[in-house]
Amino acid sequence: MTGTGMLPRGIRSVLGSALVAVATCGSLLALSGLLAPGRWTTAAVVTVLLLAGVTAGVRHVTRSWWAPSLTGLVLLVLGVLVVYGGPPGRVQVVPDTGSVERLLAAVREAVALINAALVPMVASRPVEMLVVVGAASAFLVADALAIGLGAPAWSGLVLGFLWIPTVVLGFPASGWALFWAGLAFLLLLALSVAPPASSEQGPRRAVEALSGAAAIVVLTLVAGPLVAAAPGWASLDLPQLGSGPVGPLRLSDDLDLRESLGARSSQVVLRYTVTAPDGSTGTEPQPTASDLTAPTDARLIGPLRAFTLRDFDGRSWQRTEAGELASWDPERLLTSDPGLAGREPDPQGGTLARVEVLVEGLREQRLPVSTFPRTVAIDGSWSYDPEQDEVVGSRSTQQGTGYSMTVQVPEITADSLREQGEGTPTDAEAYTTVPETEHTADIRALAEEITAEADGAYEQALALQSYFRDTRNFTYDTRVPPARTDDAVWDFLDSRQGYCVQFATSMTMMARLLGIPSRIGVGFLPGTPNRDREYVVTGRQSHAWPELYFAGAGWVRFEPTPAVQTGLPPRWSDPLALLTGTAEEREVPAVPSGAASQAPVPGATTAPGTTLEDDGFPLAWVGVGAILVLVTLTAVAVLLRRRRAARAAELDPEQAWERLRTRLEPAGAGWSSATTPRQAVEVVRARVAEAHGAALGVEAEAALRSLAGAVESERYAPTPVEVSAEELETWVAQVLGGVLSPGEKPTAALATTAAGRDG
Repeated sequence: MTGTGMLPRGIRSVLGSALVAVATCGSLLALSGLLAPGRWTTAAVVTVLLLAGVTAGVRHVTRSWWAPSLTGLVLLVLGVLVVYGGPPGRVQVVPDTGSVERLLAAVREAVALINAALVPMVASRPVEMLVVVGAASAFLVADALAIGLGAPAWSGLVLGFLWIPTVVLGFPASGWALFWAGLAFLLLLALSVAPPASSEQGPRRAVEALSGAAAIVVLTLVAGPLVAAAPGWASLDLPQLGSGPVGPLRLSDDLDLRESLGARSSQVVLRYTVTAPDGSTGTEPQPTASDLTAPTDARLIGPLRAFTLRDFDGRSWQRTEAGELASWDPERLLTSDPGLAGREPDPQGGTLARVEVLVEGLREQRLPVSTFPRTVAIDGSWSYDPEQDEVVGSRSTQQGTGYSMTVQVPEITADSLREQGEGTPTDAEAYTTVPETEHTADIRALAEEITAEADGAYEQALALQSYFRDTRNFTYDTRVPPARTDDAVWDFLDSRQGYCVQFATSMTMMARLLGIPSRIGVGFLPGTPNRDREYVVTGRQSHAWPELYFAGAGWVRFEPTPAVQTGLPPRWSDPLALLTGTAEEREVPAVPSGAASQAPVPGATTAPGTTLEDDGFPLAWVGVGAILVLVTLTAVAVLLRRRRAARAAELDPEQAWERLRTRLEPAGAGWSSATTPRQAVEVVRARVAEAHGAALGVEAEAALRSLAGAVESERYAPTPVEVSAEELETWVAQVLGGVLSPGEKPTAALATTAAGRDG
């Protein structure tokens, strides 16, 4: 297909712009497999339709080929500055330098979110902005080629850029995306070659154009699945920060305490089942917390560790060179404990459990295995590093990689650790080294103060863990404040907010200053069980923790990161279990639907929130929309249809919780992602009371607590309580009705309160 045609002015020019807009919106649907359903679709579609009306209108009054596109570009820039660069909570019609600064900050945040998220990612406001600008830019360039320069065939190349993320990452796209984009492109080509009535060449040219376009669409439909299935797509290396990039996840082995943690999605990275060694499938009822010796309970196995880190320079951890790699017998134990290494699993040495693992979205050259002695059976070229207790591959894991373990879980108890005390591992000096900074003495003094009443290494470790897990002392937050000193640990101890890397590193350094050999383990928390008794591990459960060396027990995990991220600590360091002598109270309660009021966590604080969405989008385009009534009505119809479809979709508690947060954020009643559900309830109550001078309504507060309880149950309960999508929708609506005015806009009091707080 090489021919191009000049589209005449008038109605055919308007129709041509409309077809380019439809093709652009159709191509935009190709991103639906990468982004979770949200407002990004409506925002991008409305923007493209408005620009189509503008370019068609300008083209009607001028013969210049570039004037319509330039006008559309200017309006796009102004609109983006107003909508996405305006101050939070209000519309600033005339952009200023502050608008540019806020827009650039939003771009940086969007790039960080994309690099740090897994598919499908939630399109927060900065990401939505990139989608809108990308779709609008594609339309303007395609429209200029097809209508302005009369080269509609070349416009297809521009539209193809919207398909690149989906094709490269290998995720499925909506069939409607290809249908609408292909149909509009075919009609655009046919329109471009439609001849005047006197032309004898017209019918032949129309048939040629339609045939060529049809051949391209058919070739795409046939070749697309074959190309997607070809080797290479699934193993493509992508830019990543270590906490969960778009596409396959790879754990970072250079943990920097001064880097904030990007948003992590719920994409599955691996699945596994835990059964008894005799092969029973665990059809018995789900084990409770009072039955932690059951070999089918993943909490008994603990986290899956990919690698360990030993060397810290005061800011970040660095990988040490791999030791001497060796092959191993898949029927014998792999462990850094020389007394057990190479032996067959022995029921007398601990509880045995069979673990079958299936890799999905994980690309890692170190195999996630239990921290306890285990056998490992896997196909391919893999070796064992006994010094660092790592299973190392010559290539990364791929989707579908499977391996099995028989884990021998020793009977580690508080009494045994207390009696044995710290041990001496190989190269012990390296595991007690602390970088010298201007605050090393301060950290040592704090560690000694925390453990002043502790007797022995175990009591010291327990005191440190309790200090960090106490929400009166620290707040779990993925955002790290700027550095103030040359010691990242001291900065964390001073700011008192961070995520697992800061908590684990600080406890490790303090343990070393007390003379206890320590290191960092990196891997994944145990995951969440599904109905098939399979445990599902997602990018949200990537984690780092400290391991301390004890005589007779080897490297033992502790958990200083607060329960909001990690749940219960290991059974040998659980203060509640140690006090009661039983594990029955260790069960995370499943909060029933409509649960009664829950007490807030004492001393908990909330981090400042970030505005993700507001209702200012339609208002910002009032000046342009006055001349585009017909196009706007069409856009409203599309919006209503998409909204009905979105509301009909199934919700889970996490999605409902995020929807409520983003709706309350512009009203000044939102909360940060680091806030626990129980803390969020108190935040909303306090901010409503501050704005109105009266408590949140009974119905709204009951709905808010019920929704928070459902979120807690889904996050922490072994068997989450099932809540219907209709009930979740009702709770969200009841809370919004109690906080927002009937018009669903921020009340004046709340808006004033939020503005004062932000100022």
